[in-house]
Amino acid sequence: MYVRHLQVVDFRSWEHADLSFDPGVSVFVGRNGQGKTNLVEAIGYVATLGSHRVATDAPLVRMGCARSVVRTAVVNAGRELLVELEITPGKANRARVNRGPVPRSRDVLGILRTVLFAPEDLALVRGDPGERRRFLDDLLVARAPRYAGVRSDYERVLRQRGALLKTAGSARRAGGSGDIRTLEVWDGHLAAHGAQLLAGRLDLVADLGPLVSAAYAGVAPESRPAEIRYRCSLGESLPEGYGVPGGPRADIASLEAALLTELARVRPQEIERGVSLVGPHRDDLELVLGAAPAKGYASHGESWSFALALRLGAYELLRDDGAEPVLVLDDVFAELDRRRRQQLAKVAAAAEQVLVTAAVAEDVPEELAGARYEVHEGEVNRVG
Repeated sequence: MYVRHLQVVDFRSWEHADLSFDPGVSVFVGRNGQGKTNLVEAIGYVATLGSHRVATDAPLVRMGCARSVVRTAVVNAGRELLVELEITPGKANRARVNRGPVPRSRDVLGILRTVLFAPEDLALVRGDPGERRRFLDDLLVARAPRYAGVRSDYERVLRQRGALLKTAGSARRAGGSGDIRTLEVWDGHLAAHGAQLLAGRLDLVADLGPLVSAAYAGVAPESRPAEIRYRCSLGESLPEGYGVPGGPRADIASLEAALLTELARVRPQEIERGVSLVGPHRDDLELVLGAAPAKGYASHGESWSFALALRLGAYELLRDDGAEPVLVLDDVFAELDRRRRQQLAKVAAAAEQVLVTAAVAEDVPEELAGARYEVHEGEVNRVG
């Protein structure tokens, strides 16, 4: 899989950019603030419908403009598809495939797969659980795009159920009884959608775990062994062996039943606090080094190694699934020491397509010599 062509209009700092690529390595070189990351961010947006830098779409539209457009030509197994996304803050994005409209923008998911390495990846280790949940869900959608709908449905139910809990809690604190007659209905919806999302995550962690451990051993062979574990809000109600390499695949029906049981148990606390206390939105991906959690105990180098191992594991998993993703290395080599640079370059050099950004060309390892694009003052030109 590779991106053959990219065109952006009013995306971030770019009024217009039009680029062609070949398989192999393409390196964008330019000082900070010149817009090189914006170009690979546009490619990542086509793959995930999200940005690795911001949580909303508004910053993706050039200042003073109403919308932005990203077009990519993606080649996979000899077949080319043209994907066009129109990003309009405050409105539903529009999508086209081969110039024909699709019902929902998320219908383009799966056409392009990317694995992105960026300085922000350190938050996977040091940040809050939301960073790690997003990592899991983005990878889950990359493997099986139908999970985009599952995640969207779960988040919608979670918002509506949360609003009901807040209303009931406020009424009880004011001396009333609080109307919770529809809460059981929302419990059912939350358990049904949550069980699907939870099952997907558990199976993903079981598949990903050995790949992350192996990648970490390669990046930091002198360090303690690394392991990932899924921490579930169901606690001991989670069936034994789920999410563990070699364990049983997660059964949606059993997870739905466990969620319903746990929701009934914590209902008084939920009404009192006005929040949903059980479900995938309360879960976390535990990162473990030896016998200690990585967060709070890992050194800076170990944290970077773990972040790299997560991305390398994701890359290997997607490649094993049969569609090799495009590797995007966004200004990461300046953050890494020599050993980590070499390990990442070794993997990247064998990829079908690699897109690299760097402030100076010397930051890019020799193994990743390839097409070079200079980015300067609103222009990008292929050189050499």
